[in-house]
Parts: sequence; structure tokens; C-alpha cells
Amino acid sequence: MLGSDPPLCPEGEAERRGASVWLRQPALEAVLEHPTRPVFGTGDGNLANLLWDGSEVRLVDFEYSGRSDRPYELAELAEHISVRTADGPGMERVLERFDLDAAEADKLKSCRRLLAAFWMLRIMGGDRGDPQTRAKALTSQASRLLALLDRRAP
Repeated sequence: MLGSDPPLCPEGEAERRGASVWLRQPALEAVLEHPTRPVFGTGDGNLANLLWDGSEVRLVDFEYSGRSDRPYELAELAEHISVRTADGPGMERVLERFDLDAAEADKLKSCRRLLAAFWMLRIMGGDRGDPQTRAKALTSQASRLLALLDRRAP
């Protein structure tokens, strides 16, 4: 839940509050529930679930797979912590290649914010590993979330 644990860094507190306000907006549920074209999705954008042999990508983990939609699956990949730490801005170029209609673009933006908030909270709630490494990861994820919350355009 947003609100009980103290942040690991001052940046995390501001973004936690911003995410809390964003999550409570009445229009969010309508955007997330808006049906878009269904697709089969993995539901897990972890790069470890993709095998690249130089010419083809193969999916190897279907634990969370099932009926989904393009905006969620693209957001899951773009905002997964493994992609964010390995790729940085490269995923933005990938997302630009998808021809999304207005409803899909709105839903993608909302799903990306939601997943960025999820990862920030997951980092905040973790108690394993080096505290300095976690603080650095939280600062990076908090900045990511702030950028997505401040983004006005899809």
C-alpha cells in the first residue's frame, strides 16, 4: 500500500505521494478497463524470459501468460526493472514502432505509470541486498516515475 513505509531517499517520498494522487483519480479505472484489441501476452517483461539468438527472439517463461492487450504488454516490457536497468532509453524507440490508436496510447501511458509505481514500491519494500544499492535503485526508479507522471503527451 502507498503510504506506510518510510522512503529510502527524499526523492522516493515525493514520487510516492505523486503516484498516490495519480492512482486515486476517478478516470484511471475507466482508462485501464477500456477494452482494446486482445493479444496473447506473457505478462512478465523480464529480459531473462527472452532468448535472442541473433536473428529470432524466443519466449521461455509463460507463468503469467494469457489474454491481455497491447498497451499492457508493451508497458510491462518498457517498464520492467530488468529493461530499465539494461536498456535505458532504447525501449522508447521500440514503442514508437507500434501504430497505436488513441485509446491504446492513453492506456499505454497509464499502464506505464502504474508499472513504474509498482517497481518503485517493490524497491521500497525490499529489505535484501546492499542498502546503498537499493537507495540508488530507488532514486533511479523515483526519477523514472516522476518523468512518467509529469509527461503530458502520450
